[in-house]
Amino acid sequence: MDRFIGKRLDGRYEINALVGAGGMASVYKAYDIIDERVVAIKILKEEFVANDEFRRRFKNESKAIAVLSHPNIVKVFDVSFGDVLQYIVMEYCDGITLKEYLQQKSVINWEEAAFFTVQVLKALEHAHEKGIVHRDIKPQNIILLKDGTIKVTDFGIARFSRSEQRTITDKAIGSVHYISPEQARGDNTDGKSDIYSVGVMLYEMTTGKLPFQADSAVSVAIMQLQNEPEKPTEINNTIPKGLEQIILLAMQKEPYDRYPTAFDMLRDIEEIRRNPYITFEHNYRINYNNSTNYKQGNDVDYAVKNSGNSSHQNSDIDMPKKHSTIKVLAIIAAIFVLSVGGLIFYFLNHKAPTTKCPNFVGMTQEEIQNKYQGKFTFKFLTEDASLRPDGLKENEVYKQEPDANTEIKSTYEIKLYYNKIEKIKIDDYTKQSYEDVKEALEELGLKVEKVSKNDDDITENCVIKTSPKAGEAVNKGGKVKVYVSLGPEKFQDTVPDVTGLYYKNAITTLTGKGFKVDYDSWRYDDNVAYGYVISQSPTANSNAVSGENGDTVKIYVSQGPYPTAAPTTTAAPATENNVANEAENSEE
Repeated sequence: MDRFIGKRLDGRYEINALVGAGGMASVYKAYDIIDERVVAIKILKEEFVANDEFRRRFKNESKAIAVLSHPNIVKVFDVSFGDVLQYIVMEYCDGITLKEYLQQKSVINWEEAAFFTVQVLKALEHAHEKGIVHRDIKPQNIILLKDGTIKVTDFGIARFSRSEQRTITDKAIGSVHYISPEQARGDNTDGKSDIYSVGVMLYEMTTGKLPFQADSAVSVAIMQLQNEPEKPTEINNTIPKGLEQIILLAMQKEPYDRYPTAFDMLRDIEEIRRNPYITFEHNYRINYNNSTNYKQGNDVDYAVKNSGNSSHQNSDIDMPKKHSTIKVLAIIAAIFVLSVGGLIFYFLNHKAPTTKCPNFVGMTQEEIQNKYQGKFTFKFLTEDASLRPDGLKENEVYKQEPDANTEIKSTYEIKLYYNKIEKIKIDDYTKQSYEDVKEALEELGLKVEKVSKNDDDITENCVIKTSPKAGEAVNKGGKVKVYVSLGPEKFQDTVPDVTGLYYKNAITTLTGKGFKVDYDSWRYDDNVAYGYVISQSPTANSNAVSGENGDTVKIYVSQGPYPTAAPTTTAAPATENNVANEAENSEE
């Protein structure tokens, strides 16, 4: 058995179970008896406590997370760096790693992958703003909670920007399948290294495979430096073209060819989630079959900055003259491209033949893309739901600019307004008050249908389940069935007549029918002997609820005739024993 389980650290943290173990530390589930909450405790393994390098990394992790406060980053509550024991107390996350989820699913749909990636990028955006580079982004370090929330963890090799360098031989560079080329080279790393890793992770989620795989870690690292990944859409043709562009841009070999920041990548993914048919005009370099392909674009931040081999053997400091020359040549080339582009644009717009604009109203985005892809240029737009006609199908085009049959040139951009239906994810409302759940759903723009049913486990007027169920999505404005508990099922039965029966016999009769019995009411009666039932409530032959949660029948029991003389003391309350004795005496 693990030596920490069952122990209490610093008189405060009761360790319950081992939940994970890595190369450097073990993670335990524990209970904080002071703050009364479940926590996770990461304890540096005993064999590394005396190792200065591992102690430094462990402290580095606590320092990195301590400056971060974001819903998608695991929180740190406490740290301890003793000579014998070093540990970090963190938020406990009840979930599985994204790697485990991928192993279960193999390939996940691109919408879900984008949903997870958005949360990771929001976490990294926050970390990068604080000057923290994670340097080990991979599915094993992403925790997926039951509600779909992502938590980024394990900042063990994180560092403050530009604080140090690492080489391929240093174990602290992260998992070789996800590291950036500059990490593999031992160059300086910044936020763009994390962006590369996110690109690899998004590639894996949407294709079900890693972009680079080999028999050894060194071989994989060399592939990260030299090889181009197979295009995601060639592996999975359901991936939107725009999402493929995002992945490949994030995975560019040189940092300056990638997204400048996590926010820039996040912005594009959000755009894809809004409109899966959009494509981007990012300018990036990717080499397939030893030929360089350039994507048409105008975003200078992503522009190609040099040609030939993408690996840099010398830094900017080593070759200042060479890089100055490259910059000058790049400016000249840009002016040339713009000039030629302007001439081509002028020629196309003045010489291109015209055609009649088709009628797209009533068609869906998918139908338009399938039928007219490559023939026209489209821009899909959406408006507020209140401005759209009623009765539209999902993704149906209801307005276009220009109108159908208008003479246009083939280069003209056609604006199409379509019916975008917002999806709302249903939370888990089990055991919550129906009134609170109804209010929450209606605030989300959903209609509520109440369905009442008996349930032995859910309190009356609390929610049993919903349809769609928790975790599923429903169209905004759609209906959600809310199943509400009536409590355990109750059975109606006829109350038997127990008047005139000895009270013990009356109790047996009533409990045998499934009723509870209250026999604490005793009174004098000149006509009824001790211990016999005078009356009952409910009355005989009336209906009442029987069973475990049924009604109680109250019986009134005789204490015998009224005393002939006033007692000198107050009579003691009747009990089962004295009533039985008096009844026996009466019978004698």
